Amino acid sequence: MNLVCRPKVANLTPRVRPYATSSSSASSITGTLLHLLHLSSATHSSRLTQQSHSLALTAGLLSRAPHLATKLISAYSACKLPSHSKLVFDSVPDKDVCSWNSLINGFVKNHSYREAFALFREMCRGGVLPDDYTLASVSKAAGESRDLSCGTLVHSKSVRVGFVLDTVLTNSLMSMYCKCGEFGSAKNLFDGMPERNVSSWNVLITSFAGLSGCGSGEALWDVMKSMRSEGVKPDAYTVSSILPLCGGDAQKFDYGRELHGYILRNNLDAICGVDAHLGCCLIDMYSKNERLDSGRLVFDRMECKNVYAWTAMINGYVQNSKPEEAFELFRHMQLIDRIEPNRVSIVSVLPACSMFAGLVAAKQIHGFLIRRQIGDEVLGSLCNALIDAYCKCGSLSYARRIFESAASRDAISWSSMISGYGIHGKGEEAIALYNQMLLLGIKPDKITIVGVLSACVRSGLFARGLTIYEKAVNDYKIEPTVEICACIVDMLGRSNQLDRALSFINDMRVEAGPSVWGALVNASTIHGNDQMRELGYSYLIELEPGNPSNYISVSNLHATSSRWDFVAGVRKMMRLKGLKKEPGCSWITISGKTNCFYVADKAHPCSSSIYKMLNALNLVMKGIASSTDSES
Repeated sequence: MNLVCRPKVANLTPRVRPYATSSSSASSITGTLLHLLHLSSATHSSRLTQQSHSLALTAGLLSRAPHLATKLISAYSACKLPSHSKLVFDSVPDKDVCSWNSLINGFVKNHSYREAFALFREMCRGGVLPDDYTLASVSKAAGESRDLSCGTLVHSKSVRVGFVLDTVLTNSLMSMYCKCGEFGSAKNLFDGMPERNVSSWNVLITSFAGLSGCGSGEALWDVMKSMRSEGVKPDAYTVSSILPLCGGDAQKFDYGRELHGYILRNNLDAICGVDAHLGCCLIDMYSKNERLDSGRLVFDRMECKNVYAWTAMINGYVQNSKPEEAFELFRHMQLIDRIEPNRVSIVSVLPACSMFAGLVAAKQIHGFLIRRQIGDEVLGSLCNALIDAYCKCGSLSYARRIFESAASRDAISWSSMISGYGIHGKGEEAIALYNQMLLLGIKPDKITIVGVLSACVRSGLFARGLTIYEKAVNDYKIEPTVEICACIVDMLGRSNQLDRALSFINDMRVEAGPSVWGALVNASTIHGNDQMRELGYSYLIELEPGNPSNYISVSNLHATSSRWDFVAGVRKMMRLKGLKKEPGCSWITISGKTNCFYVADKAHPCSSSIYKMLNALNLVMKGIASSTDSES
């Protein structure tokens, strides 16, 4: 059988003289074509689909085998060619509901929702009665496009034709209502279902989790218990929907551990693809709860590690300030397991450059992107991550080059570049870039305002910073956040307007956090206002009772005033709470090896030579010895 004929895409119905075929040979050819079309759909091979189409036309089978035409419509849709599916559909003389379903579902799968709605209306006008599959497909289109009016019409049609009690269709309608923000309507449908399957519960749980944000905990867990009490067993999708909410506090972490136990007891991770997805969710859950050892244990036990699993583990290390481990895993991923990083992998590992490896690593990753040609243009989050990495590694010129070459810049791009200037004390450049953004008609967001105000603080541009704040609040209706307020308190305090800073804190619409009181404490220290500084520390200790730095600072404040009884009281409080300040640490990377140093650290094998050099440099700085003496 020759399948090398390639019809032109623009003309899918050429005028050919069909072969005269017997019923037995036609049946055999049809069976072969159905198999080939199934294969082309699975592999998304447009070439094989076109070859099969050509043979079907030559054999004159499309008009005699409607199921073959339906399969061909689905195959073209799977190859992301819905317009070709429409041409095949138009060439079929007798169109049944299955043909309509394949065509409509193909447009939905290719995100052509408006076309899917138009086809549905045409179907209804043509007198073809939609079935449950048709209505479920159109309901999905309404949900994905957030078109509540169309979704409501589909619901009404379902009631009129008598399919409203169908479980699959009701699940689709519930999902549509949830995506359109009508959770109450979805819950009413759920409560009225005579029979619910695991997908019904999954729709409710996923939507409930989205509404509750980080998850208020008990209510969502009660839904899980109700699901079990009705004899419905949660599947991998159920668990993966809840795991992202199991971070942040001890109770939520307990829920996460319980879900992990459920996965193991029920072998939900036995299937390779499911194993990777659940593994990513578990790694993310353990990383959010600062349990990296447990996350790494999950990662190491995974049988099928795809790029997403590697990225989840790398991201976990970065989130928990373990950049060295993140880079080691990033290298292992490529050199040992031969897994090619994707854009998300690069975005995840880039923040580790500023934590650990510095400018060289940022350039290496940037070079990797260029060599692998990951996108002809640096776009979106990848562009923003590169700008942020270069800024934090000290190379504003490279960051600006990426910024200028970006095909499109969003608010995060502008904020990253403005913040980069601020980090390096270049307030004038930050303000100029901010003004350029406004001239282009780009409305600033809260992050942008924090970036430009921080730049003003570091550069001493207090008056201009306060003007920017007033315009942001009055002209752009920016609601002040804790971070924005901390910048204002910092500016007022540094300009020796401590009373005004305290008044600003008292009038804040949001509750003052540690950053706000910390800014007041720093300003009070600069200007020697011990009373204001003591007030700030009292709030800091109340807000952060487990932060030893606050107690040390209060102790030092009392010591400067020779109030030794207060010093003893603070130290005793620290001992009772088991608080101990971690020593400061600095590091330097030489020849690919990172050397870490703590305060008064003598653990380094070259510590004697290092301290000898430090002592010599100290003498040079004091002018006691000359530089030539230190070199000797």
